[in-house]
Amino acid sequence: MALHVIVGAGPVGTATARLLAERGERVRVVTRRGTGPAHPAIERIAADAADAERLTALTEGVAALYNCANPAYHRWPLDWPPLAAALLTAAERTGAVLATVGNLYGYGPVDVPMTEATPLAATGTKGRVRNRMWADALAAHRAGRARITEVRGSDYVGAEGTSLAMMVLPRVLAGQRVFLPVDWDAPHTWTYIPDVARTLVAAATDERAWGRAWHVPSAPAVSMRDLAGRAAALVGAPAPRLIRMPYSVLWVAGLANPFAGELRETAYQFDRPYVLDSTAATATLGVEATPLDRVVKETVAALRG
Repeated sequence: MALHVIVGAGPVGTATARLLAERGERVRVVTRRGTGPAHPAIERIAADAADAERLTALTEGVAALYNCANPAYHRWPLDWPPLAAALLTAAERTGAVLATVGNLYGYGPVDVPMTEATPLAATGTKGRVRNRMWADALAAHRAGRARITEVRGSDYVGAEGTSLAMMVLPRVLAGQRVFLPVDWDAPHTWTYIPDVARTLVAAATDERAWGRAWHVPSAPAVSMRDLAGRAAALVGAPAPRLIRMPYSVLWVAGLANPFAGELRETAYQFDRPYVLDSTAATATLGVEATPLDRVVKETVAALRG
């Protein structure tokens, strides 16, 4: 049994830890408070992952180091650089494969389906932070100092997810009106959290995946209205009442609310088609996207549970 170290116990970190444990692997989850899923094969450690010396000690002799951390949205420029540097240092010193959970922010606004070859042209703060992390890791890989990979998904759906969909669906299931700055009819890719975990583990353990990024296999894009309608139909809820908020309202809200302020940078993701091409990971790593009807059914079950 190999030992795997996971930094972060959010939805993806938890799903990855459970996946590895259920496969018979040993898992060490590192968080500031020592939290994480309970399982006989999972060891939970309280530590500051930004401490390179401590993280290196925890990573000695492991097969892979998974970056599933997620600093507070408005603190990315402050918290990500030291954390990403410590993760990369630990990977360089121990030889563990560094597998990072990325996202699509680095591409910036796009008008065509995104592939792994889409230029990393983001000009916003969060996109630049992620692109710097990737550039540093890729440089270390190309210099022979580390083995790295990254998986990138679109907005998450699934138990404990925090994306826009997971803000909308509980209100839809309750028959409530939803008022957000969203084009409700624009095609949008939704990525299922268990598919992120499966892709992350596949990329970390297959040397063909190292040295590049991969898009998480995701079901064909559908609009938020379509997704909400499928969820409502499952439970017999009324047809979703989805109202588009003017961007100006979001802008004003951002003056007082840090989270709303950060959403202004990525509002473009919901005012046009936002489509992910994930065929490369399926072709190379053999990971198939979970069908959307199953995603919706399992997500609704989790929300109602």
